[in-house]
Amino acid sequence: MGLERAFADEPAFVPYLAAGDPNYEDSLAYVEALAEGGADVIELGLPFSEPIAEGKTIQDAIVRSLESGMTPDRFFEFVEDLDVDVPLVCMTYYNLIYQYGSEEGPRPFVEKAADVGIEGFVVPDLPAEEAGPLREACDEFGLDLVFIVAPTTRGDRLDRMMDQVSGYVYVQARLGVTGARDDVDDATESSLARLSDWDVPKAVGFGIKTGNHAEEIVASGADGVIVGSALVDIVAEGYERGDPTGEIADELEQLARELKQGALRGAQNRPQPERT
Repeated sequence: MGLERAFADEPAFVPYLAAGDPNYEDSLAYVEALAEGGADVIELGLPFSEPIAEGKTIQDAIVRSLESGMTPDRFFEFVEDLDVDVPLVCMTYYNLIYQYGSEEGPRPFVEKAADVGIEGFVVPDLPAEEAGPLREACDEFGLDLVFIVAPTTRGDRLDRMMDQVSGYVYVQARLGVTGARDDVDDATESSLARLSDWDVPKAVGFGIKTGNHAEEIVASGADGVIVGSALVDIVAEGYERGDPTGEIADELEQLARELKQGALRGAQNRPQPERT
């Protein structure tokens, strides 16, 4: 388990794309462009037909990916075909993990994921109370399990999540579903403050789309930023216009650089503790 290393020296930029959106070959180029642009960890979406945590932007990406033929086995091939040197995280829903392979339960999926180079999971629909089997499989194969902590997550539920989380915790910046926004929610600082007692990197997501957003969030105390919809929008708009793959990849790389630089500026602008 080693995703924490991506946060060790500086704030991490963690982009998300749906694997296979809008097709297999173009998607490889787009994920590789994010790595070139400064990604420290990349979350790869394995499409599921009922993505309850996602807004319209990522729902549409999932539809394009499914229509292009993405499946769990094709996802594993995709990971093997990627030419990137950053940790990869699989973001998907528990039914796909649980039903994979010849035996019920998450172990076959986790074993295969580890074999192809996945280093962790984000599973939005898996309650911490039911995460034991996946946590055990991750421990067996050396993978991290990332939980999403909402602004409303408190008490025993938060304790159960934080007892099982590893790699980083995905701090949900606002209530609702994923999607790019024009501002940073005021709940971000209070969410980070609630997690300050746990020694695990905190990466904030939901709504981030500019370098200034990344700067503001890291300056507020986050260890990294997670960006999905703003990147998926570039893929979708380029696809609809019929833009060449290379142009779309360049645009993704450019935004990735902006977001990474914003995160770095945020680290420089954090309030310094007073000296006594």
